[in-house]
Amino acid sequence: MTKASSTQPPADLDPFEDFLCFSVYSTGLAFNRIYKPLLDRLGLTYLQYLAILALARQDGQTVSELGEKLFLESNTLTPLLKRLEGAGLVERRRSTEDERVVRITLTQEGRETAQQARCVPAELMKSTGLAGEELDVLNRALKKLRGELRDGREGEQDDG
Repeated sequence: MTKASSTQPPADLDPFEDFLCFSVYSTGLAFNRIYKPLLDRLGLTYLQYLAILALARQDGQTVSELGEKLFLESNTLTPLLKRLEGAGLVERRRSTEDERVVRITLTQEGRETAQQARCVPAELMKSTGLAGEELDVLNRALKKLRGELRDGREGEQDDG
């Protein structure tokens, strides 16, 4: 909820207007509608796009390192990486030192796709209608909120 509350929520509480979690959720859906045509041109889903970007920044990450960056468990990440491998964008290789460790590297086609994807953020930002400074403030606030929630801090329970 965005309104201050005591232990009892107000009777007139509107989850579609007053719940912070719904605002974040529905904003995510709106982002996905903007991303879809941009990423369809590249043949990627949003999570595949993020994986390609993360590997373009630091190639050769382990599956667990990549999962931490993307906030994904291995049971979600592994099928995603298999699809990227099937598309010829990444290679998965077991470490020679510890075969439990799998490293992910971009192929040449994966590097080219990452290069083509560089225009996506600018196109997306135009769609927000917000100035750069407004986006920076919002992004910092959301990252702080994510950190608080991820750390399990409860504080006042005033979000829906």
